[in-house]
Amino acid sequence: MVNGLQSLLHATQPTNLWLALILLTVLALLLSLGRRLEPALRLERLGLPIALLAGTAGLLLGPYGPLPLLPLSVTDIWTEVPTALLTLVFATLMLGRPLPKGQGLWEPVASQAMLGMMLGFGQYLVGGLAVLLVLIPLLGVDPLMGCLIEVGFEGGHGAAAVMGESFRELGFPGGQDLGLAMATVGLLTSTLLGSVLVIFGRWRGWVAPHSPTEIGDTGAVEEETSFGKQLRLLAVNLGLAGAAVACGVLMLEGLRLLGPWLGEFYRQVIHVFPVFPLALGGSLLIRLALEVSGKTQWVSQLLQREIGILATDLLITTAMASLNLPLLQHDWLPLTVLSVTGLAWNLLIMLFVARFTLREEWFERSITEFGQATGVAASGLLLLRLADPRNLTKALPVFSIKQLILQPILSGGVITVVAPLAVTRWGLLGWTELCGFLTVICIGLAAIINITSSPESTEAA
Repeated sequence: MVNGLQSLLHATQPTNLWLALILLTVLALLLSLGRRLEPALRLERLGLPIALLAGTAGLLLGPYGPLPLLPLSVTDIWTEVPTALLTLVFATLMLGRPLPKGQGLWEPVASQAMLGMMLGFGQYLVGGLAVLLVLIPLLGVDPLMGCLIEVGFEGGHGAAAVMGESFRELGFPGGQDLGLAMATVGLLTSTLLGSVLVIFGRWRGWVAPHSPTEIGDTGAVEEETSFGKQLRLLAVNLGLAGAAVACGVLMLEGLRLLGPWLGEFYRQVIHVFPVFPLALGGSLLIRLALEVSGKTQWVSQLLQREIGILATDLLITTAMASLNLPLLQHDWLPLTVLSVTGLAWNLLIMLFVARFTLREEWFERSITEFGQATGVAASGLLLLRLADPRNLTKALPVFSIKQLILQPILSGGVITVVAPLAVTRWGLLGWTELCGFLTVICIGLAAIINITSSPESTEAA
């Protein structure tokens, strides 16, 4: 992330850079204000994020839209922004919540991790099969397209933007824009279809009944203070998030120092490995330090959530506004095939496999995972808020711990970074076979955890 920001500063004219930053600040203010208006809240409850509407407006006003008011130089700068924003999102994930405790969380966390891994590796499996059996024979596409479902769906806009450099270095220059398009499709699908699934699940009795007026922000209401105190609290919480990012940067630099002793392949992986999965670990370390020292009053759950949501909104908006529409029009058919294939896999796992591998609160936990694996973590949390507005289940702490375990692996982690390199070295067929084997292993382990877990500690949903 640091190198990317430095290259951005050196390669950009000052006028264009300031224009891009000013517009980004205006966007942040508009998004922050827009999310508090009743029409926007109503749209979000229906599964249509305000950031998606802002991103669509940016796309229409961008250099490839019908009203090209934004110059290409500005959107080119915006393509570098999602990496930093995603790092900030991950830095806030663990800061605002108490660290979960209790031995009873082991079984649900293990089964949730298996669910996430079967979704992630399965996306490589079905993506590889779609490219090998359909897209290469009919359209002669690049084999690296087999990675796009996991990059766009599981990783989201941030991972797609980060992987753009890796795709370019491997001879697939359109990978970033195609990945961003997949992420847009995934975000739309996860929120719209996910909301329909919550309604359907409620009708089938899979979720606990509740009043519609309870759906909304269920976070703790914090005591109002003076403007000066609020400003200091905001500065402290931004500083804590920055400290979590700094921890992630230090971890990454430490991993890079091991390069001379761990071989060429390790150096290739760590060279393109992003900092944001490690920022999640930094978030955990800062939270742990606050709890051990008894200084948790320094962190505001509300502010950390708002910082993460605003960063996610800006990420989605800038990523959509900088999409290369001519490239997407050229590759609309393979994008459609991959999107339908990835969505079918996610629905299969959620509606069938999860029901038999998650013994406790299967719907709330699987709908959260569906949102994460199709859109972004924020989409998963939105769907969980719709399904469990009073936070009566263990789904939120289980999902948070699972993210800490799984995020450095998939969703922009090690596997996401390694996959294009593996396809280039072993071929798409070899990588697809490996992911198929790992998917079957994850399903088997999930079934074993379900069978061997204590009936007294969990109840079927």
